[in-house]
Amino acid sequence: MSQTVVLKVGMSCQGCVGAVNRVLGKMEGVESFDIDIKEQKVTVKGNVEPEAVFQTVSKTGKKTSYWPVEAEPKAEAATESKTEAETKTEAKVDATADFEPKLAEAETKPSQV
Repeated sequence: MSQTVVLKVGMSCQGCVGAVNRVLGKMEGVESFDIDIKEQKVTVKGNVEPEAVFQTVSKTGKKTSYWPVEAEPKAEAATESKTEAETKTEAKVDATADFEPKLAEAETKPSQV
């Protein structure tokens, strides 16, 4: 069964990219792969197991982890349920926002007189 595995790989130069390219090129079951040095992202497609791809790329000595695809929905859920500290901070910001226009009005009134 064909699947896609996405990894975050610490690559700082073309030599790093070359090392990842070599190991994935030799890996059995790999149909295609994309290496993005800017994003530090390696996408592998083929009849491969995620753990096997992870182990193969790790052999290059580059820091390797699974791309945090599942973390994004959790991050959105965390944003929806704000912590008490975040709520207090927002309340302070809102209070300041309400205060500033009143201050501006107070400054405007004496100058009109």
